[in-house]
Order: sequence, then structure tokens, then C-alpha cells
Amino acid sequence: MTGSFTLAYVPGVTPAKWARVWQDRLPETPLHLLQVTAAEAAGKVRSGEADAALLRLPGDREDLHAIPLYTETTVVVFPKDHEFAAAGELSLEDLKDHVLWQPLDDPLAWDARPGQAPVERPETTADAIELVAAGVGLLVVPQSLARLHHRKDLKYVPLTDAPQSRVAFSFPIRDENPELVEHMIGVVRGRTVNSTRGPAPEPAAKKPQSPRKQQPRQGAAKARQPKQAAKRAKPRRGR
Repeated sequence: MTGSFTLAYVPGVTPAKWARVWQDRLPETPLHLLQVTAAEAAGKVRSGEADAALLRLPGDREDLHAIPLYTETTVVVFPKDHEFAAAGELSLEDLKDHVLWQPLDDPLAWDARPGQAPVERPETTADAIELVAAGVGLLVVPQSLARLHHRKDLKYVPLTDAPQSRVAFSFPIRDENPELVEHMIGVVRGRTVNSTRGPAPEPAAKKPQSPRKQQPRQGAAKARQPKQAAKRAKPRRGR
């Protein structure tokens, strides 16, 4: 199959495993990976700069399909010497007296923001991480973003009752999807190469079978065996 496919993805999402599957299945069709910000992802697909995107829900879905792939664990990030350093997990109640940063690219949908509201909102998650590292406030994010911005002086633990984000495969709404989009849907959903939407493998050539040697029927075989002459019994001598 010719052509190419451009897949945009937001920070924290790792498309490498899907890229390897694509390469194995469609080696003649280049896959271009395009890292974009969370705010850019949907627009890149609508404009045609990307054929599809791996992005987070909830989010901008105008004129786009979104197939949820997995749900991310939500964590709270704090300095290693913080009072929470020994905690294995936390709840929103634990954070009520602490300042929580909410960057403008926050992927979480909050009904009511917990903790103490900061005086301003950082522009990005990376900016919020810098503030937490400076000992100012805490940050609640999907675990993949905490890993992406990991620092030796910070720690994160699961936040048990916080909202969660979902990573989704998003592509334009059309009456009929292009074949390469269907191939990528099969890849990200874990379909096998034999799937109805995946590329069908060519049938393996059958090896020519050698003609079977006809085995003689049991009765015929016995008929062909020479009859053995009956042995004469030796006469018994009288005493």
C-alpha cells in the first residue's frame, strides 16, 4: 500500500508500540509521528495536517470521532520533602488546605476545583511543575504527564477520588473512512492482522501433495501369499 499516514499525539502519550505494529504490517507506507500540544491536537486533524490524533478526553471533539483507548490514573505531584512524602495514596480531602495549580492545558474535567485556588493559572503543565518544584503549591495531573515531567526533587502518588482523563484515537467524521484510517483503528484497538478491518494476509501457497501409494487390500494380499505345504505327520513307531 502506497502513500503515508500522519499521526499527531499529545504530551505523555507514547505511540511507539503502535508505530512498530504499523511498520510490521504496512512497511511500504511511512508513518509520521507529530507531537502537538493538547490545544493543537484537534485542529491539526480538522485542517488535514494530521490524518488522526491520539488525544485526551474530555476535549475538543467538533467534527471528530473519538475512540477511547484507555483511562489514565490521576496523581498529585509534590516535593519529596513535603508532608505527603510517606503517603502511598491521597484523597481530595487531604488536599483541601493546599494550593492546587490548574494550568490552562489541564486535561481533567473538574466539577468543583479542590484545595485552595491559586492567584493565577500557569500556561502549561510544565510551568506548573516548576512552581511545585519551587515549593509553591501542588499539581494534580494524569500519571503519564507526571512521568513526562519527572524530576528527582518531586514525587507523585495516586489521587483516589479525582476525575480521570481518557486517551482516545480521534479522526474526522466522514461517510466513509479512508483505508489507512481503518488500518490505524485496527492497530490501536489491538486487532490482529486477520481482522476484518485489518489487512488480510495472502494465503500461503499449498505444498503439492505426493500421490499416496495404494496399499493392497488385506484380502488380496493374503491371496497372493504362496500356500505352505502341509507338513506330514511322522508315523509313530510301535513299541
